[in-house]
Amino acid sequence: MKHAAWIITALALMASAGWVHAQGATSGRKLYKWVDAQGLVHYGDSIPPEYASQEQDIINAQGVEISHIDAQKSAEQLAAEDRKKAEAEEQLHRDQNLLNTYVSLQEIERLRDQRLALLADQMRLTNQFIDMANGRLKKVESVLGRYKPYSDDPHAPPMPDQVADDLVHVGMELHTQQQNLHQKQAEEATMRAQFEADLARFKELKGIH
Repeated sequence: MKHAAWIITALALMASAGWVHAQGATSGRKLYKWVDAQGLVHYGDSIPPEYASQEQDIINAQGVEISHIDAQKSAEQLAAEDRKKAEAEEQLHRDQNLLNTYVSLQEIERLRDQRLALLADQMRLTNQFIDMANGRLKKVESVLGRYKPYSDDPHAPPMPDQVADDLVHVGMELHTQQQNLHQKQAEEATMRAQFEADLARFKELKGIH
């Protein structure tokens, strides 16, 4: 109500000041309407520079709105709109690929099972390598107690270079295979999540309940 009262007051002031005239006398005249920092509505032939970037309306001599100008958007707002547009385009591209690649849910599930089975075979093989590396490491560790610095015997001989090399080599191999296993496990989790998302989206696009 307060806002409407300001509009009515402003229009009355415009009329009393001679801003709104009979049609024909000023039929081509345009006035701008804007709101100042205190929330007050103003009308004029031009907008003060400090309000030029704000939302504004253009009205004719009869007080009828003939155009509307949105407020200028900040860099953050423009960036957010660009991101939203890019995400929408990317989603559209994924949807098109999904529909062009698969014809049924069963086809998606079949491909999912095949790829997960392949990953499972790779992880089993990696676990075998890890077991073998652990076996070799235990053999090397079983003789470490004979040599310095692992032996409590002050007269123990220093560790032979071959034993030291075996210890380093087996340790590095074990570390590498463990990293491979972790990578495959992460890949499996990502693959499962992606296929679940594809299945859900395919159902949505096809209207399957």
